[in-house]
Amino acid sequence: MCYFRTRTVLERISVKTRDVVKPADREEAELLEKLDRKRLPRHVAIIMDGNGRWAERRHLPRVAGHRAGVKAAREIIESCARLKIPCLTLYAFSMENWRRPGTEVDFLMRLLREYLKRELPSIHKNNIRLLIIGRASQLPEAVQKDLAEGVRLTAENTGMKLVVALNYGARAELVDAFNAMLHAARSNGAGDLCVDEEMISAHLYTAGLPDPDLLIRTSGEMRVSNFLLWQIAYAEIFVTETLWPDFSRARLIEALLDYQKRERRYGGLGAQGAADGRGKVPARAGRG
Repeated sequence: MCYFRTRTVLERISVKTRDVVKPADREEAELLEKLDRKRLPRHVAIIMDGNGRWAERRHLPRVAGHRAGVKAAREIIESCARLKIPCLTLYAFSMENWRRPGTEVDFLMRLLREYLKRELPSIHKNNIRLLIIGRASQLPEAVQKDLAEGVRLTAENTGMKLVVALNYGARAELVDAFNAMLHAARSNGAGDLCVDEEMISAHLYTAGLPDPDLLIRTSGEMRVSNFLLWQIAYAEIFVTETLWPDFSRARLIEALLDYQKRERRYGGLGAQGAADGRGKVPARAGRG
């Protein structure tokens, strides 16, 4: 996408990350001027909330909110890639979302397949690697096939990691991790299983990825909704009243600027504590 086009044109253009970050208007220019590109988070995780309320406020069906949410996701993916943020995780579909009306769930699955078919070539061309976390084996077979193809196609890409949480729940992730550890112990004939934090992290869906430095939640809700409960132990949390379809690049930069104002102490004494050896950073915590 090119940010100095109209929204109508934006909707027809695929993700492009080769261009440098150029402000679309004066607001973006002023925000970008304040941003320290050397202190960006390594991993941004986003709870994309508010599609339904966005549609209701405009007297539109909920599906219209989901379509608008896809457009916002496209803009944020491109923006993070252009800013060279190493990892972006989007909470797309939770295990609890199956409780929604069947027609809405079916639409979300079709929308996901539509997005993959339209955007995957451009994502691959721009060196973005697609990863999926969650119990994907419980998704419709056609969705699984499309996701597997996207993961396969981009497996060797070395740019930003785009992690999409689908049929995801953090408690289920921990259950799966502990069952995997127990299975490995039994297979190896181990009588006792001694578990530490590194072992748990190594068996999570996100194994090999840095923990999120910044967790963004849209729509103003003050909860984490069973998302990355283990991984966000030291994440900075940014909550905005902006509904997800209205979450633009300017709003993303605002969240990054807020993140850069914070002193990340990890339970220690901050910069001074780190200087004299008292500010120890947890092994998996990102430094941003």
